[in-house]
Amino acid sequence: MALDDILSQVPIDDIAKKLGVSPDVAKAAVEQGGAVLLSGLAKNASTEEGSSAIESALKRHEGSKSVSSVDDIDQADGGKIVSHILGADKQQVAEKLTQSDKTAGIDFGKLLPILAPIIMGLIANANKGKSSDAGSSGGGLGDVIGGLLGGGSSNGSSGGGLGDIIGGLLGGGSSNGTSGGGLGDIIGGLFGGKK
Repeated sequence: MALDDILSQVPIDDIAKKLGVSPDVAKAAVEQGGAVLLSGLAKNASTEEGSSAIESALKRHEGSKSVSSVDDIDQADGGKIVSHILGADKQQVAEKLTQSDKTAGIDFGKLLPILAPIIMGLIANANKGKSSDAGSSGGGLGDVIGGLLGGGSSNGSSGGGLGDIIGGLLGGGSSNGTSGGGLGDIIGGLFGGKK
């Protein structure tokens, strides 16, 4: 599972229409927003308490199908998911993402709650088989999220997918040629201990 799996589940054209941007800008925003949400999930899954909370949330999203319209998405649930993933830094992360040149015009405060249920559904469906084998240890969940981030080899695909995007956002990747800038500082602050 990789970036293409997520993009195939997201109604890019409908998001573009709802947010008043081109499909290319919407796609770039979905990639960046998805990368941030997955990074947050990976960080939360690294603790036993966080992993347990994610496992319980995933049960509600098992069996989710791809959606063709933003109206099919429970954005109130999405807002709760984003709050759980990003915590008190939710607003700051959304503002920092909104400042990116590549996604000019996107309101990430509106986009992240659209993406969150889709990503949770993908992880829930991918994790379903693993969690029965792994018990409640959370190892399967970490593998699934790692695979989405490009660190896993579950799909055998050579592309880094979201891992490349996160690298670019954090200033380490050159796949998109974007300067990224302060988003790495925000994510570093989120996941690196600035309190």
